[in-house]
Formats: sequence, structure tokens, C-alpha cells
Amino acid sequence: MKQARIWKYIAFALPLSILAAACSDSFLERPPIDTLTDGIYYQTDDEVIMATAPLYNIVWFDFNDKTSFGIGDARAGNMLSNDYDDYYKFAVSATDGPLLSAYASFYKIIAQSNMVIENVNRYATNVTPAVKNHAIAEARFMRGLAYTYLTSIWKEVPIIYDNLAILNDTTIRRNSVASIWEFAIRDFRYAAKNLPTTPILAGRLTKYSAEGMLARAFLTRAGIGAGVGSRNQTDLDSAKYYAKDVIMNSGLTLMDNYSDLFLSANNNAQSINNETLFALLWLPIREPWGVNNSFQAYMAFSPELIGNQGDGWGRAHGASADLVKYYMANPDDSRRKPTFMFNGDRYSELKYFADPSVTYTIDDVANIKKYIIGGPDDNGGNGQFMTAYINTYMMRLAEVYLIYAEAVLGNSSSTSDAEALKYVNEIRKRAGLSDLTLVTFMDIFNEKRIELAMEGRYWHELVRLSYFNMNGADGTLDIISKQDKGPYTINYIAGTDNPRQYEVTYPTTDGDGAAITRFFPATEENFYFPYPDAELVKAPSLRKSPVDFDFSVLSN
Repeated sequence: MKQARIWKYIAFALPLSILAAACSDSFLERPPIDTLTDGIYYQTDDEVIMATAPLYNIVWFDFNDKTSFGIGDARAGNMLSNDYDDYYKFAVSATDGPLLSAYASFYKIIAQSNMVIENVNRYATNVTPAVKNHAIAEARFMRGLAYTYLTSIWKEVPIIYDNLAILNDTTIRRNSVASIWEFAIRDFRYAAKNLPTTPILAGRLTKYSAEGMLARAFLTRAGIGAGVGSRNQTDLDSAKYYAKDVIMNSGLTLMDNYSDLFLSANNNAQSINNETLFALLWLPIREPWGVNNSFQAYMAFSPELIGNQGDGWGRAHGASADLVKYYMANPDDSRRKPTFMFNGDRYSELKYFADPSVTYTIDDVANIKKYIIGGPDDNGGNGQFMTAYINTYMMRLAEVYLIYAEAVLGNSSSTSDAEALKYVNEIRKRAGLSDLTLVTFMDIFNEKRIELAMEGRYWHELVRLSYFNMNGADGTLDIISKQDKGPYTINYIAGTDNPRQYEVTYPTTDGDGAAITRFFPATEENFYFPYPDAELVKAPSLRKSPVDFDFSVLSN
């Protein structure tokens, strides 16, 4: 009996040597594989805590490796890239390698999460109840988050809540978008109820991590089925409630300087800054493969920049013309330099760019700076080939500020609510921008785009908008149709400072005089990514119309 590739990921169980690879204070020490089995491993609190460590890195690797930013930023119109041009042209095939890797990664996350839940319930008989609940809460948080990504990329996907129950089931159907968000919300609710208010170990999830995700999920779900141009008020109220609780009670604060968010010293597996609600915790090692952060290898514009370790292949990746136009119109926005390198930029944290004797030219594309931290000499000896010692943000407090403001705005055209303005303006103030006295939906939506640029989020925001405004003015398809994704050249105007000024040209013809296509509109038919061909061939039931999930099969 043929089974879809999804079954392979469901049946796949990470070796316990890998489960132990990323544990707390002694994360570099791994017990020998031949001494552990599932039946004897979940016997102590420490073993259970160790068992959930892979949920913070290795199962996310195939998504983070290439596809997170291809989808979150290139597809969304933030990133120009020769490698991802099919993404922003809405011409990705169902056999695209990075896309299939992302699909595999999400179902590995789900399979691993389900396995943790099963094993903790079965084997952790002598473990403190709070620790058991904590482990299950971590697993359910990760599972719920994986489903939010899956539905934003492929729309309807099958909900797998029990690995063993579906191993031989070839009749499984895709589930509706509303069902997927409800499932994710239930997982986040469980996590919020069972996680502590402070992390059990550095970087581990808390109640407020889950509440932040609940705020994001309710804000998203508010647009599903509520009617064109409107959103469900109950969901908006829930988003506001959870965002406010995070803001008021988590103890988290915005970092003073935006650029400091993306320094390794402030954002690694053992040093978590006070703006982080949840981040993937990458380690400064490459064995086992998958606990390392490979993003810099693909995005750094030259090998010299990151220590000549053999990687640094990102010269063709950079800001889209659409984002460059924003930065040109808003030269005081201090978020630009930590996000994208313009010609002549210097960075004190990077020895290569701090040396005034080094000359370099970035005149064809504004290259990526966010998450580019340099080589070992820049990071206390940490880092090696395809291994950058910096976490990947999955949610920051700044996003929760903007979620709160938007939830307050709700279905109104604008708001001057004092608290909504306060949180929007705190983010703008850090960016060097003036305060607003009134905000609209698009003010908040665009603020989130710039704040989180190159953090893999903008595509998912466009999907969220599509739930209640796909075709209207300032709707998702309207925004995409107006995004300039063509080539440009950018040069620093010598002698200008505070702010530096640049000259940008946006050619309309190539060297042969042929017209250059700068805009790539999407349609409702090609908006979502194609479902993997291999899945459809091996499990024909996935071709059938999606159905609502039967929540009565769940125990909680």
C-alpha cells in the first residue's frame, strides 16, 4: 500500500542522542545512543525537559535553511533574489525543492510533537506532573505553530494529531482553514495554561510565549468567515486581551536599539534578550546536522564578510525595489541599516566592514544585513561553516504591540485611542520616526512590514489580510500588484550624512532595449503555493475537497 511522504515524517522518530543534543546548560554533552530507549528515557524531570529540546531547532532546520525567507519575504515582495524569483512571480512548481523541504519540516515538527505527547503520557510515570504538563505544552505549542505556517502556505492541509492513528490511513482528507486555526488556538490555549510565567531554562517557552501566539492567531482568525471588509469582534477582543496581558505582565520590554536585536551576543541559545517571546535556538556546532543556523551562509553577500569559511553566497539576495522605495522616502528610519546594507555602510560589529581601508561596492542590490553577524572573529570564536550563532526570532514583543493596536482599531477606519497610539509610537520612536496622532489599518500593517522585514513574516500578514480583503482596495492582491520587484542600482552620494543619501535608478529596459517586467500581480488561483505532487499521487484522497475537522476525537 502506497503512503504519502507525510506518513514517513509521522513515523520518523529522532534518535534520542539528537533529543539530548540541545539541552540546557550542558547542551554540548550528549549521552551515548546505545544506552537509551523510549521506555527508559522519560524517567526523570531532567530527561523529560531534555526530550523537548529538539523542538527548538533541528525539526525547524529544513524550513529555516532556505525557505522561511523565500516565502516570508521574497514571495511577499520584500526580497529580491535570483534563487527565489519564481516565488515572487507566483510561478513556483509543485516539485520546487526548498518548498518541499519546508513541507517536510512542518510535518516533522508535528510528528515530533505528537511523539513527545505520546511518550510523556506513556512513559513519564514518575515525573513531576508540572514537568509532564510543561513538556506536552511545549509540544502542543510547536504543533499549533507548524499548522499556522502550513495553512498560510498551502491553505488546506490534513490535521494530524496522533501519529499511530493515521499510519495506515490512505483516506485522510485535507481540513478547512477555519478548522486549522481552531486546532492551533486549542494547542496555544493548552500551552498558555500549562507553561510557567518565566522560562524553565534559557530560551524555553513561557505562558506569555503562548499568549503572544494566541494574540496573533485570534487577530488572524477574526477575518475568516466574517464577511468582506469586516472581522469578528469576539476574536478581535481575544487578540486584544492576550496581547495586553503579554505587554503588561510578561516583564518583557523593547530593546533600546533596534540594531542590538540582531547581534549574536544579545540573541543566542544561552543569552536571550528581553524582547524575545519565542526564538529558534541554534547551536554553535554542526553535529548533529540541523542544530546549526545556516541562514547566514546563503544570505551574506561575500565570503570575506563572514570570515572566509567557504560560505557567503548571498550577493544576489537583497531588498526589493519596493522596499528600497520605502527607505528612500523615509531616510530617517533607523531600521534600514540593520536590515539591508546600502553601498558604503559600515558596521562596527563586523571587523570586515569596520576597517575603513576596506572598500566594497553594493550597486546592484541592497544586500541583506539582518541575521548577518560575521565570522568567528566577530563572535568570540563562535561560528563556523554554515553555522551562525544567532537565534531566529519567531515572535518579538514589538509584534505584540502592533497586534494590540490593530485589535483596538478593529473594524474602524482609524483610531486615536491613547494606548494603541502609545504602542505604535514606541516602535516608531525606536526607529527614529515621529509620533502619529491617529492610526489606520494600513499604518499598522505597513509598520509591521518594516519592523519585521527579513524575519519571514510578511507573507503570512498578506495571507491574514486576504481572509477579509483579498480583492478590494488596499487588499492583498491590490498590494501585491503594486509591488515593484524589478532591478535597480543604488549608490551613495559622497559627502552626505545624517542621514546618508543615495541615488537609485530603476531601469525599464535591459541592455538590449527590451522592456523589463517590474510588477508581478497574483490571482486567487495562484495565490497559495501548489500542493506537493508526490503527496497527491501517493494519497489521492488529498485531492478531495477539504472538510471540517472533527474536534470530538480530541480529549482536550
